[in-house]
Amino acid sequence: MPTINGQRVVADLKQLAEFGRYKTGVHRPTYSSVDVESRHWLAGKLREAGLDPVIDGIGNVIGRNPSAERRLLVGSHSETQPYGGWLDGSLGVIYALELARAFAADPGCGGLGIEAAAWADEEGHYQSFLGSHSFTDVLSEEQIDRIRGRDEGTPLREALQRAGFAGRPRERVDPGHYVGYLEAHIEQGDTLDTTGLRIGVVETIVGIWNYRVSMIGEQNHAGTTRMVRRKDAGVAMVRLATRIHDAFPEIAGPRTVWTIGRIVIEPNAPSVIPGRAEMQVQFRDADPEVLALFAKTLLELVGEADETGACHVAIEPIARSEPRPMDPGFQAQIEAAAERHAPGMHTRLPSAAGHDAAVLSYRMPAGMMFIPSLGGISHHWSEDSKEDDIVLGAQVFADAAERILRAV
Repeated sequence: MPTINGQRVVADLKQLAEFGRYKTGVHRPTYSSVDVESRHWLAGKLREAGLDPVIDGIGNVIGRNPSAERRLLVGSHSETQPYGGWLDGSLGVIYALELARAFAADPGCGGLGIEAAAWADEEGHYQSFLGSHSFTDVLSEEQIDRIRGRDEGTPLREALQRAGFAGRPRERVDPGHYVGYLEAHIEQGDTLDTTGLRIGVVETIVGIWNYRVSMIGEQNHAGTTRMVRRKDAGVAMVRLATRIHDAFPEIAGPRTVWTIGRIVIEPNAPSVIPGRAEMQVQFRDADPEVLALFAKTLLELVGEADETGACHVAIEPIARSEPRPMDPGFQAQIEAAAERHAPGMHTRLPSAAGHDAAVLSYRMPAGMMFIPSLGGISHHWSEDSKEDDIVLGAQVFADAAERILRAV
């Protein structure tokens, strides 16, 4: 069995966290100078581990293992949310690095190889899962031409040029090259932390559906416009948001979640009646039927608001991902490894967050493993996990990877 070096894993995670350090977390947006610097640092670490690293034309960092007879692709993402945590994504990347070293050092793993990957922009600073979509050949050059940054509207082509990645070929997957894909991650929720369990075996990655809802009213003077003739888009948005939050609990499954995470009011001035308002509605579940029911209900609520209110209300889909089950054989091998190293301290559960493993699962068998997040906190600089759980997770992960490679 490949044996990991726990102190080295923690040290590498802490070193990676220095690229964009913010309080106890990290601010490392995709293609920022610190992100680019961290990708070159990672490529160097993969080379030290005996892999042949490449940073491709979309910014993916991939460590190749040309000598292996059977290869398992292992990875995650290394950029962060704004002022986010030090483990979200990075844990899986450093686990991949450590697995490459552990397998190379174990004579019993001859012929079994790990290839490591840090996918670009899983977090969606430009487009969610940009790197894994590129690798799985579902991102066209025309799409790259159209993509803009979500904050400042920077063209993706310009960001790639500035990062030094423009003109490089984009790596494309050869599914026959791998037995599958494996990803480790912090849970980001609180299931493991509140139950005292230490390993999560992911059964399904939830589907995520996003909609933009727009209210079109009439911008006018806040003092001179009588209340009876107002078409206040801000009021229309608040009323509809309240109806959504009242209706959704009635149709929710046990793990359904929904969020109105972005709200815009125009012109957003204290003495002007808003003439336009917009909100983005997102819901997540592992059951396609629940997702479809939420979409139907949302469309009905929008239709009612449009018919009965003073403002025109419109809806359009933004993005939609379907639930993706993880490979049953991979789940069984992760569970067996967890039982060996943490007997009775593991459970199967869905992932309530999206991950690159969902994208890779369309091209090869895929699996995911979680370790606990303290307090269930993520996407914030206070995100953390116990070092003991980080080290245990790395060893369980290495054991699971070997089991998967030998089971082929």
